[in-house]
Amino acid sequence: MSKAETYGLELYEALRGRRSVTPLIDRDSDLTIDDAYAISLDFLARRVKDGEKVVGKKIGVTSKAVQDMLGVHQPDFGFLTDWMFVEGDIDVDAKALIAPRAEAEIAFILKDSLNGPGVTAADVMAATESIAPCFEIVDSRINDWKISIVDTVSDNASCGVYVIGDARLDPREFDLPGLYVAVTKNGEPLSEGYGNAVQGDPAQAVAWLANTLGAYGVTLNAGDVILSGSLVPLAPAVKGDTFEMILSDKNPAEGGRALGNCVARFV
Repeated sequence: MSKAETYGLELYEALRGRRSVTPLIDRDSDLTIDDAYAISLDFLARRVKDGEKVVGKKIGVTSKAVQDMLGVHQPDFGFLTDWMFVEGDIDVDAKALIAPRAEAEIAFILKDSLNGPGVTAADVMAATESIAPCFEIVDSRINDWKISIVDTVSDNASCGVYVIGDARLDPREFDLPGLYVAVTKNGEPLSEGYGNAVQGDPAQAVAWLANTLGAYGVTLNAGDVILSGSLVPLAPAVKGDTFEMILSDKNPAEGGRALGNCVARFV
């Protein structure tokens, strides 16, 4: 088998077996980002063969807080499937989560396709039907989250599952860099952040994704859900934890109003 097939199968079996593996880069220091993307596609193809359907894409490691936490200093990208979408409580066992961490994000729901290169933030805004508060629950099939950029890209950008709040907002009505999120864990304040945490503007982050994937012949499609990256540091989660994020048009201390919320409850 090729490297892509060998490592793609290993990560697929790790997902299905709910276990982690030795970092790929530790075993093969010659692996490149292009290799990692090929591994990710093989991993995805095995999931699709099982009946999962691709419903969107995700950006990861966009904020400095997350980059510093993981020691990965460039964004990554992965795919969302219908199996990864959770409506209601997150069943940790059913979703085979190993070491989940919650991150508060802004999800983009597209009405038109975007095909890079050359996509701009303005193009993203024009192609977006709505935005929504969202929790991505990241997880890693790599031992102890000891990931390089190659490892996380290979492992579908360390994505586990995701939850989207009920609010659907027109992005053209807001200053996206100025959007404010406050996160609580088990009712206690945990973190806060702004839209500008992701490449200065969530729409710019989505443009980066369209252009990066476009180089590999992958399009952001109409109807896709796009997770634009965490606005706050990742927070470990275990059964019994409940996270809530409240998205506001700006900091409430400055007169901001709440636009919607999202809850991630682990059972």
